Amino acid sequence: MSVSATHLFTPLRQRSLELRNRIVVSPMCEYSSQDGFAHDWHLVHLGSRAVGGAGLVYTEATAVTPEGRISPEDLGIWKDEHVPMLRRITDFVRAHGAACGMQLAHAGRKASTAAPWKGGKPVPVSEGGWPVAAPSPLPFAEGYPTPHELSLTEIAGVVAAFAAAARRALDAGFQVIEVHAAHGYLIHQFLSPLSNQRRDSYGGSRDNRMRLLCEVIEAVRGVWPQDLPLWVRISATEWVEGGWNGDDSVALARRVAPLGVDMIDCSSGGNVPRAPIPAGPGYQTPFAAKVRAEAGVPTAAVGMILSPAQADHIIRTGQADAVVLARELLRRPYWPLHAARALGHDLEWPLQYQRAKD
Repeated sequence: MSVSATHLFTPLRQRSLELRNRIVVSPMCEYSSQDGFAHDWHLVHLGSRAVGGAGLVYTEATAVTPEGRISPEDLGIWKDEHVPMLRRITDFVRAHGAACGMQLAHAGRKASTAAPWKGGKPVPVSEGGWPVAAPSPLPFAEGYPTPHELSLTEIAGVVAAFAAAARRALDAGFQVIEVHAAHGYLIHQFLSPLSNQRRDSYGGSRDNRMRLLCEVIEAVRGVWPQDLPLWVRISATEWVEGGWNGDDSVALARRVAPLGVDMIDCSSGGNVPRAPIPAGPGYQTPFAAKVRAEAGVPTAAVGMILSPAQADHIIRTGQADAVVLARELLRRPYWPLHAARALGHDLEWPLQYQRAKD
């Protein structure tokens, strides 16, 4: 691949928003909410990544309905009362030079599960869980409940919930919305022929299976300002024969870009238990490169991006327009500051930390 002058610390402009660099804090569930409310943990967790120099800081997958939560401890934005604390967080993040993004999500048949340190298994209704729903009555895996098949009226309600959540996110001061269509959650369940066996306008052909995502994007764009970016996270492959694949992802990117999508965030997997995923450093980056090259849509690469040189190489060689870091930013919240030094860029440090810069 040819190397360009664009590098990891080149600002990235999308619509009216300019990110100070191309380092993005991935949405990462914290399992630390009650009734969907953010609190001081979220302020410190997200705020520290802004202080650490990231260009864009995303919330965890934030549920658009109570039933859309992955776990009872997930963050939510299904009611106006969630907004004030979120506004406190966005004020802090933006004051420290980062943009603030919210990932909107509905977990579908993978909802109502316990936090990882509580075993991660489905939570029964008798213990505070709730019935789950999906495009088809197919459980995610053995031991998971059989989901209720969403009716057309209920699908319309999901679309409306995403739009209402986006409106609240704007009120809360967020500057980027990401629609979560990956990792085996509801929108991904509709996309995949493995989990969607409907025979109506939301099932069957690939175009039909993309219908829910397209409707969500159009509804969100209807309330989200035209001068602010909209991202979509996808699982670019399911890693199994007969599942969603890279060519499907290219087709999806071509379909949604004209609807107002500014970035395809390319992850993978999550809809098939025990899929043979060849995880390793940068293992998902080729999907971002494929979508970018073949669909002509900006992409973000995510998945075991660990070193500054690796992240910079992804940008310089045009494999993606941004890199999304998850666990590495849990280990090292100030990774961008140290990456800038390693790559020879003078990234501004917080005034309070200047004495440690040199």
